[in-house]
Amino acid sequence: MQRLAGNLRTIDPEASESLRIVSYFDVLISRGASVDALLRGAAVMASAVVGATVRGRTIRRDADGRTPREETPTTSSRIDGGEWTAWIERPGVPAPLDDVILERLALGIALIESRRRLPGGVEVIIDAGMGEAERVAVLARMRIDPGALVRVIASPAGALSGADDAVILPTRRALVRVRLDRELVPPQKPGPWGLGTVVRADRAPESLETALIALRLTDERDRVVDASELGSFLLLARAFDPDHPPADVVALSALDERSRHVLRALAEAESMRSASAALGMHHSSVQARHEALTQTLGYDPRTPLGRARYVAAALLMRLAES
Repeated sequence: MQRLAGNLRTIDPEASESLRIVSYFDVLISRGASVDALLRGAAVMASAVVGATVRGRTIRRDADGRTPREETPTTSSRIDGGEWTAWIERPGVPAPLDDVILERLALGIALIESRRRLPGGVEVIIDAGMGEAERVAVLARMRIDPGALVRVIASPAGALSGADDAVILPTRRALVRVRLDRELVPPQKPGPWGLGTVVRADRAPESLETALIALRLTDERDRVVDASELGSFLLLARAFDPDHPPADVVALSALDERSRHVLRALAEAESMRSASAALGMHHSSVQARHEALTQTLGYDPRTPLGRARYVAAALLMRLAES
């Protein structure tokens, strides 16, 4: 499939992109993705708000997986399947591939609806679009007390290949695998891993949201991020719009890698001398870099307030670049 898409790209770019969309949705559908997961995937592919009404319940997702507050002025494409309706919200005329995306989304919803009376699984429990009664019914079938404490664990698509209860979930940049952790034991394999907050089983979608945030915060140094340790930063992460980053994030992003390394050492070290030792630089050189960075950023990363601003900006930059 990938070879065919590559050959088509040089002959007919639009056909190649259509094939990529079909392949993308085939992966989701074959892995038993939920309606919510399909909507997230369609929103990512369309870079627009995508919605569906299934059995009287309406779900809308944007390309970041969020529920948009604003209504899009026009709905450019729609498919009505009887008990369900799916659409792509886009001002003006439809994009060239909207019909392909909507067709695959509709196929997925139709398949889910055709088997919805069969026992569900983790995909229902973590699906924010499911009603509470449906979620509790699936929990009962899986012999999980709705009040039992659980959390969602998220990882890149290949990291949980051996987990039978793992499900595929699309995000803006990649497919991820998520599973329900009932033992509350950290993963033993190397990360990256995003650990969601611990919640009641009937509120698992809340843990899913925080697990995806935690996964985006992982890097080479922090291979496992536990959302429960983020505290009030979760409020910042939920409100953060990577398309409109605050000035502190813009300033930090403009620094080169070496400057970021020095800045992190300055913020984390107990003294200027310990920062110099950690960096392997002369004290006077670090002092000069500190003064230059303070002027560039507009705050001193070694003061309590400056350190807090740096930490918040660094984490938000990691979200934007993840």
